[in-house]
Amino acid sequence: MSDSPGLLAKVPSGRGSKWLVLLGWLLLAGLLTPLFGGLEDYEDRSPSGSLPRGAESTAVMNELEKYSEALEEAPAVVVYTREGGIQAADRKKAESDRAAFAKLADSGENVAAAVPSRDGKALMTVVPLTRDDVEIDFAVKEMRKRAQDGAPAGLGVAVAGPAGLLNDYTQAFENLDVNLMIMTSSVVIVLLLLIYRSPFLWLLPLLSVGFAAVLTQGVAYLLAKHASLPVNPASSSLLMILLFGVGTDYALLLIARYREELRRHEDRHAAMGIALRRSGPAILASAGTVVVGLVCLALADMQSSRSLGLVGATGVLCAYVAMVTILPALLVLVGRWVFWPFVPRVGQAERSATGAWARIGTSVGRRPRLVWLGCLAVIAALGVSALGMNLGLSKSDVFQTKPESVTGQEQLARHFPSGASDPAAVVADAGAEGAVVSAVQGVDGVQVGERSPSPDGNRVMIDVVLANAPDSDAAMDTIEDLRSAVHAVPGAHAVVGGTTAETLDIDHAQSRDLRVVIPVVLAVILLFLVVLLRAIVAPLILLSTVVVSYFAALGASGLLFEHAFGHAGVAWQLPLVSFVFLAALGVDYNIFLMTRVREEAQLHGHAEGVRRGLSVTGSVITSAAVVLAATFAVFTSMPVVDMVQLGVVVAVGVLLDAFLVRTLLVPALSLDVGRASWWPGRLYRRLGEGPGPAVRAGQQRADATAAR
Repeated sequence: MSDSPGLLAKVPSGRGSKWLVLLGWLLLAGLLTPLFGGLEDYEDRSPSGSLPRGAESTAVMNELEKYSEALEEAPAVVVYTREGGIQAADRKKAESDRAAFAKLADSGENVAAAVPSRDGKALMTVVPLTRDDVEIDFAVKEMRKRAQDGAPAGLGVAVAGPAGLLNDYTQAFENLDVNLMIMTSSVVIVLLLLIYRSPFLWLLPLLSVGFAAVLTQGVAYLLAKHASLPVNPASSSLLMILLFGVGTDYALLLIARYREELRRHEDRHAAMGIALRRSGPAILASAGTVVVGLVCLALADMQSSRSLGLVGATGVLCAYVAMVTILPALLVLVGRWVFWPFVPRVGQAERSATGAWARIGTSVGRRPRLVWLGCLAVIAALGVSALGMNLGLSKSDVFQTKPESVTGQEQLARHFPSGASDPAAVVADAGAEGAVVSAVQGVDGVQVGERSPSPDGNRVMIDVVLANAPDSDAAMDTIEDLRSAVHAVPGAHAVVGGTTAETLDIDHAQSRDLRVVIPVVLAVILLFLVVLLRAIVAPLILLSTVVVSYFAALGASGLLFEHAFGHAGVAWQLPLVSFVFLAALGVDYNIFLMTRVREEAQLHGHAEGVRRGLSVTGSVITSAAVVLAATFAVFTSMPVVDMVQLGVVVAVGVLLDAFLVRTLLVPALSLDVGRASWWPGRLYRRLGEGPGPAVRAGQQRADATAAR
């Protein structure tokens, strides 16, 4: 194998060109730094931003946004409760609050008197607020302050409804990105100090990640502004964590190979050029797999999944660019001393060749079939738990701790008709209004409420109160019946929306996305592996291990959700999004391992290549996995359940990949299959011909290294 670096490897590692790379990055950072943080301005916090594309409930939401201002409202529902029964002082308090709330209501809207519950234990006041995030935030805060001030002793007060829930969700993400960045960078610094055992080396990967962060924020901002990149609060928070995780991973792999080459070459520029040339294809394949895998989420109907995928792909691509340009330039600039106190010297023996990982490789090689069967047994035991997962979270279960909007909604459900505070919405042509109302009245479990016309008078919205709780299965069955009834009205063009309809459409969209996106992701990953490894059998083996590892991670995480976190269920989008992340990120470690195995197999034969590949990559891949898992584990500090669950699944999956799949399962399968792993490529044919010149030369070089 040639030791001459390619053109792309020469630029950041060159004696003069490294300065051009550094200057280019400094100029780029100077141009993009003013855009840092601007991505928040393009976050979609609208109600339709979390709904499926093309769904009926989304169409209703879009129609309502075109209606009069009265229909662009998000009502706040204030509930007053007293278990012993509402008293005169309580009613006086509610009436006093109503006058104050009227000043906060949407322009031209009245605040009706509080409605008593049938059991006499609660009052409900509905305050129509504009859907504008800033105005809702201000209004809900003022309402909560006003409602608590002067409340009679023993009277419970809470502000709930769509406005209260929206405010609580917005507050959950307030300052979250800054806190996540502080926590993530702290975790990465500690781990890099432990991994490198150097007081200086950790600075360079972290500095490179900082450059990558500036680039990512700038690119994402420009894409959101000029190319309609979908951004929501969750994807914006994910961006920086993903950037730290994959950026540090790529840095660890490059530095590990650079350290190897420093033991062979006196000139650090030459060592970096060769390190880039030899590790570059694996890092490129890794980044490409993750980017394309995440881009596949653009095929999803769920807009939140699309945002996570496209925003995440932007971050990974920027991290890759930084780690193969600015990081190598910084490393050759500072020289060998940055590794102090473990400075690599020319002629030093490679400790990994005889270390723990080499012994693991030897042990796996003794009885590979028994090893991979044992691994599959463990994976199957974990994966069984995934079959019994309760998919779907109600609005009251989306927070780690119950905010006021959730406790208030529970009080409303306890004392008022289940669907009263959150009716379904039927939108139809005005001329067919009578027939639509008749059709609605023919559906069991519903009650016709208020009607509102569109500005042009062509459409009308009809509130439909459901007898069952809005997030119940019975309510969703009612929505199915309601849609069937109104769709059958000729010429009405009727559609049904509302919270229950949205939940139903999300369920359908998630099922569709799983069927469509997952096969595409698997096909893309397989294609990348075939091109990289120039074989078919090995890529199929690796892809199979990724799939079984995913089910194991999902099953193990499900046990944690139920018994450690106390979650009521699993977020709708978790199976799909976690699969894409784990398939793309998990295959990374297999890529790093098998590209090195292929390189070593060309010199030493297949079995020895597997052992050597595992021994020289074991430490760095494990370190990279720990860093990536730790960064995603930071998600457990988030206040929303869906992001906590994503962090847990990815962290568990990455650790399973690193310590079980890549360490034992993949090497054991490769050894059991033998040289057929490389079928039908050139390496398969070469290994079948016996030790050729390349293998003999590699063995001679290994013997010479051992002699030194």
